[in-house]
Amino acid sequence: MWRGSVVESVHNVSVAVVDAAGGLRAYSGDPDVVAFARSAVKPIQALPLIQRGVAERYGLDSREIALCCASHSGEPYHVATARSILRKVGVDESALACGPHAPYHEPSAAALSGQGEAPGRIHNNCSGKHAGMLALACSQGWPVAGYQLPAHPVQQLMLETIAEWTGMPPDDIPIAVDGCGVATFALPLKRMAAAFARFAAGARRGDPAPARIATAMTQHPEYVAGTGRLCTALMRAADGRLIAKTGAEGVYCAAVPGAELGVALKVEDGAKRAAEPAVLAVLRALGLLSDDAMADLAEFALPSIRNTRGEIVGAIRASIDLQPVA
Repeated sequence: MWRGSVVESVHNVSVAVVDAAGGLRAYSGDPDVVAFARSAVKPIQALPLIQRGVAERYGLDSREIALCCASHSGEPYHVATARSILRKVGVDESALACGPHAPYHEPSAAALSGQGEAPGRIHNNCSGKHAGMLALACSQGWPVAGYQLPAHPVQQLMLETIAEWTGMPPDDIPIAVDGCGVATFALPLKRMAAAFARFAAGARRGDPAPARIATAMTQHPEYVAGTGRLCTALMRAADGRLIAKTGAEGVYCAAVPGAELGVALKVEDGAKRAAEPAVLAVLRALGLLSDDAMADLAEFALPSIRNTRGEIVGAIRASIDLQPVA
């Protein structure tokens, strides 16, 4: 991070680029660093919705499936879609275990406040994932209460799914509690990338679960994040050629079906402001984003630092030297 002509702060980033066979293709920093995957693995966690016939049973459409993979901004269409999932499943908003917070989308937050309404659980950025987990519990005849707890069958299935797609024994995966209250999993960065590479390969082959989720996310990227958010802008700029998902504390993952690659990165100090330019620099270095796409994504790739007067006083620049693996 530059202020004027001086580097004021530095964020160290580790990157792993992995193929569908689990082979490390390129890296920067420490590809074995262990980090909680947080919301970045929501597309992997959504796979049982297709594999177990949950989406078919409740008639979930592509927008609803995309929202199950989302860290959404709480815009009106996000909230309406989360409510639609709950309505189809037959549970109300009180069943959601995530806590309330104001929409990330500032106009939506202001509109809610202007109407004299307090944010509810439905406005939580993870309400789509939670709605999907409730659908999973109801479809399998599991208890709704406590679906967020590590010992509940829903979270045990999440662990099994993460273990399968990362190629790790479940007992080797540390578990903690995510910001939204469900289990989150600590994984070596290259295992995170491997899960996304296998997801990419499955989508390319047309395997039902990854293909349907990839299609939902790329056809409706606004449901995965929202207005002014990188996940949405990146999938649009890439014209459906990749799936991107951010996670808290400087985690970012991407799946590239055409190349059958998975990308995962972690900012050492957890800074979101570093994760976004870093992931774009990595994708650019891999030849996965065109000049036109990078131009469309300039506000994320080359973000400016402004003071309280709105003046540009600095900039964030990514410098990543990807090391190829023979």
